[in-house]
Amino acid sequence: MSHEHLETTETGTDFDFKNDVLAAFKSQTGLTENTVRLISAEKDEPEWMLERRLSALEQFKQMPMPDDWPGQPDLSEIDLDEIVPYLRPDLETEDSVDSWDDLPEDIQDTFDRLGIPDAEKKALSGAGAQYESEVVYQNMKGRLEDKGVIFCDTDEAVQEYPDLVREHFMTECVPPSDNKFAALHGAVWSGGSFVYVPEGVTVEMPLQAYFRMNAEGMGQFEHKIIIAEPDSEVHLIEGCSAPHYGSHNLHSGCVEVFVKEGAHVQYSTVQNWSKNTYNLNTKRAIVEADGTMEWVSGSMGSKATMLYPASILKGPGATDNHVTIAMAGEGQNIDTGAKVYHTAPDTHSTIESKSIAKDGGRTNYRGLVHITDGAENSSTSVECDALMFDAESTSDTMPYMEIREDTVDVAHEATVGKIGDEDIFYLQNRGLDAEDAKQMIVAGFIEPLTEELPIEYAVELNRLIELEMDGSLG
Repeated sequence: MSHEHLETTETGTDFDFKNDVLAAFKSQTGLTENTVRLISAEKDEPEWMLERRLSALEQFKQMPMPDDWPGQPDLSEIDLDEIVPYLRPDLETEDSVDSWDDLPEDIQDTFDRLGIPDAEKKALSGAGAQYESEVVYQNMKGRLEDKGVIFCDTDEAVQEYPDLVREHFMTECVPPSDNKFAALHGAVWSGGSFVYVPEGVTVEMPLQAYFRMNAEGMGQFEHKIIIAEPDSEVHLIEGCSAPHYGSHNLHSGCVEVFVKEGAHVQYSTVQNWSKNTYNLNTKRAIVEADGTMEWVSGSMGSKATMLYPASILKGPGATDNHVTIAMAGEGQNIDTGAKVYHTAPDTHSTIESKSIAKDGGRTNYRGLVHITDGAENSSTSVECDALMFDAESTSDTMPYMEIREDTVDVAHEATVGKIGDEDIFYLQNRGLDAEDAKQMIVAGFIEPLTEELPIEYAVELNRLIELEMDGSLG
C-alpha cells in the first residue's frame, strides 16, 4: 500500500506537540458502506464483525443528532463527511510490536514526551499505546500471562479470542442503538484495549492504555472491553491526548465493563484533548451481586465533551462509585456527569463531581440516578462542587433522580464557589504569588480525585491543570 505523509507542526506546550504522520493505510473521509467494508477488510475481520459494523451503520443513518438536552454542547459544527474514520500508522511490520525499542522513532518520541515509558517503568504492570487508530505498542508482563490474564488490543482479541468478543461486544452493555455516536462507533471502531481477568485473580498493579490522536481532521474510535470474572480485581488507567489543529477532530470511544459477582473494577481516565476536538464517548458497566465498579475521570481540553459513565447495578449488594473532575476555559463546553441504575436490593452508589470554569468556559454536571421498584434498602449520595474563576464563566448542575422504591436512602448536595480576592491575599501573605495561590486552591479542590490515581497520573493531572490555568488572572 502507498504511504501518505501528513504535514504537522510544533506548537507551544509539551502536550500540544505534533509529529509528521506517516500513514500505511488511510480511509476515505466520511462514512459510507464502502468505507466500513474497507476498514473491516484491512483488519481481516470475521464475517460476524463486518455484519455488526454494517448493522451499526444503518442504525447511525436513521438516528438524529442529539440536540434536545437543555444546555448541551453545540454539535452542529461536526462534519462527518470531513472526518477520516481510520488511519493506520506506518510500521515496519503489520503487527503490533512488543518492544519499545522496535517502534519507529517518531512514535517513540510522541509517547516519550507524554511520559509513557517512564510511567510504565515506575509503576505499571502492563501498557498499551494507541497511535491514531491502531495499537502500536503492547507490553504484558509474564506474570499476568501466568495468571491467565489477557491484556491486548481489541483488534487482536477479535482474532485470538473471538468467542469472548462476540459475546460481549456491543450486545447487552452498549448496543449501537443506545445513541447516534454509539452507532457511529460500532460502524468504524478500531483498536482499544481488551482485558480479561479469570475468577479469583487480583491484578496487583494498574494496567495502562494511552491513546494519541496526531493527524488533523481524523476520528478515533477505540473500543475497550473489561471482563472481571467472580472475585477478581483489576484497575485500568486510560490517558488520552491530541495536539491543536485548524479543523475539527472527533473522539468517539466506547467502554464496556462486566463486573461479575464479588469482582472489583476501577477505570480511571485522564484526558487532555485539543481545543477543537469533540469528545463524545459512551461508557457503561454491568455490575453483578456484591461487585464493585469505580469510575475516576479527569476531563480537560476539547471544544466540547459529552461524557456520562453509567453503571447498571444488576445484582444484590452491587456498589458503584464515581469521582469526576472537569475543567473548561474560553470557548469550551464540558458537559459531564454519571448515571446509575439500581435494579436490585441493597445496592449502593456515590457520585462526587468537581468542576472548574474560567475565562468564560462552561461546565455542567448532568446526572441520573434511577432506583427501581423492588430495589429496597438501596442508597445513593450525589455531591457536586463547582469552582469559578470569574463572572463570565458558567457552571450548572442538572441532577435527575427517579426513585420508584420507598425504603431507600437518597442524598444530594451541590455547592458553587468563586475564588475570592481574600483567599489569594491570605496565601500571598504567606509567600506565594497570585498564580501559585490559585493553583494551591485548585489542587486542594481536586484532591479527592488525585488521591485515587497512581502518582504518575496524579502529577500529570496537576500539571495539565496548571497549564490550563496559566495566565488566568488577567
